[in-house]
Order: sequence, then C-alpha cells, then structure tokens
Amino acid sequence: MNTSTTRLLTGVGLALTLGLGSAQAQQIAFGTMGQGTAGYSMGAAIAGVLSENGIRARVQPSAGTSAYLPLMETGELDFGIANIVETSEALSGTGGFEGHRHDNVRIASILFPFRVGMFVPEDSDIETLSDLRGKRVTHGYTTQRTIGRVVDALLANGGLTSDDIRPVRVPNVVRGADDLAAGRADAGFFAIGAGKVSEVDASVGGVRFLPVSEDPEAVERMRAIVPEAYVATVQPRSGMAGIAQPTPSMAYDYVLLVGAHVPADTVAEVVKILNANKDKLAASFGGFRGWDTNRMFVETDAPYHEGAEKALRELGQWKD
Repeated sequence: MNTSTTRLLTGVGLALTLGLGSAQAQQIAFGTMGQGTAGYSMGAAIAGVLSENGIRARVQPSAGTSAYLPLMETGELDFGIANIVETSEALSGTGGFEGHRHDNVRIASILFPFRVGMFVPEDSDIETLSDLRGKRVTHGYTTQRTIGRVVDALLANGGLTSDDIRPVRVPNVVRGADDLAAGRADAGFFAIGAGKVSEVDASVGGVRFLPVSEDPEAVERMRAIVPEAYVATVQPRSGMAGIAQPTPSMAYDYVLLVGAHVPADTVAEVVKILNANKDKLAASFGGFRGWDTNRMFVETDAPYHEGAEKALRELGQWKD
C-alpha cells in the first residue's frame, strides 16, 4: 500500500477500496462503531472480504448504533452491524430508540454469538459481579443506550442494581475503557476479544473479565432485563486479553443489517460471499471463529431483506 493510499484511508477512518473483483464492482457504505471496538473490527473484516470479491466497502466508524442506524433508515448508509438487542429496539422503536421506529432497516444475516462482560485490572480485589457493590463502575452510555441495559443485566446477575454502584458516566464503551485505564473507574464494560481491551490490558499491566453466575436465578435476573441474553463460556486463547481461564460470560447474537434501499441482488451477493469466506473473516477478527454459517437465518419478528431471503433460500437455510 503506497503512502497516498494510506493517507486516504486514514482520512476517512479506513476506506477499504482494494480488490475490485470486476469492472462491475459496486461500492457500499458500511456503518460501524468506533475504532478499537469489536463492532469496528467485525465491520473491517467484512469489508475486507467484500472488497476482495468485487464489492468495495467504505467503512464509516461512529460513536455507536444510535448514530449510524438512523443513517441506514434514511439511506445514507447501506450496511451496518448491531447486536440482536439493539436490532429489536430499533425496529420496534423501543428502549434506546424509543419513539423512532426504523422501518427501512432489514436483517441481512445472523452473525455469531457476542460475548461481553465487566472487566477490572488484574490486581483488583474485585472477583465477582457481586463485588461491584459500592465500586466505581462505568455506566450511562448516552450514545449506546442499549449498552446501559446490558450493563444493568450484568449487575442483576450479580444481585445488584445501578443504585448499588458508584456510576462513572460515559457516552460509549471506548470512553469507559479509557476511564478504567486512567484509574477513574474500578470496572468497565466491553466485548471480550476487542482490540481496545488488549490496549487497556497492556497499559495497566493486565485485566480480568468477571465471570457471570450460572445459577438459574441469577440467569433469570439477567434475562429479565435482556431477554435475548444467555450464558456462554469463553475459553482462553492467545490474544484473548482478560481471559486466563474458562470464563462464563453474557452472550447475545450479532446481526448484519442492511437498508431497504439496497438492491436485492447486491444483498444476495453480500450474503453468499460471507457464507463462503468464514476462514478469511476469522483470520481478520477472531469472533468469526464461533460463527455457524449454517445459521445465517433464525426465526424472528424482525424483517429480512428480500435479497437476503433470496440468498438464504439458495443456501437452503430459509424457513417459511
């Protein structure tokens, strides 16, 4: 990559414009969360694979889904990534999207289970979620309002509410991680496996994710706040900061979304390209290792794009 190309990519926050697979190459705008987040890494991985297969994907990072899903609604962005919790809220106009139904956003594909948790410095005396009582915990998430609900669900798993902690108000997960690294918070929230967690891990001499309780009553308290959540155990591996031993975590699915304005043939092509390139996606972002490419469709009240339905029928996954 030459210097001028590097400058161009930096100026737009990572415009992946390589690999024009054919003279008919298309270009799409892909909304993600900010650099350093798992959502950004997912988007960059997908954009890279699409670019290698003739669809140029320009990644546009932003402060959070509440910033870029409305752009998908108006047709200013083509694709984006959100978790199933945010997707349900956006499409129904509830929760963090209260009063603002996103009727022009569709599902393109179910992606993979997303594991999240509260993390603390390695030398912290906080060992469980219950130990967060009276501690400084990142909270609020004004530009990622759904994350605030997820944090409350984690607290509930530990038998706590926001009244039991000392909230450190932050707009988004990156700011929360920065506050933890700077010593302004005792515990923060992030996705397991995200690059930002590795950055904080290096800056503070190590971090640990707190395990969620698998006790049925604790899980029920968590799901009372986030019904889509479940418990998944994360195994340690090289590069997985904060996971030194098998750790039960909160999980929920991530979803590839698309605007209703995007042509059906384009959406179908995107879905089939991703289905055929799991290994390349996983090489770019480890979360894709847990992706079941035979589970790109799940029954849900949320609408799928007609192009996604076309591709999933061809792949033998669509169920009427």
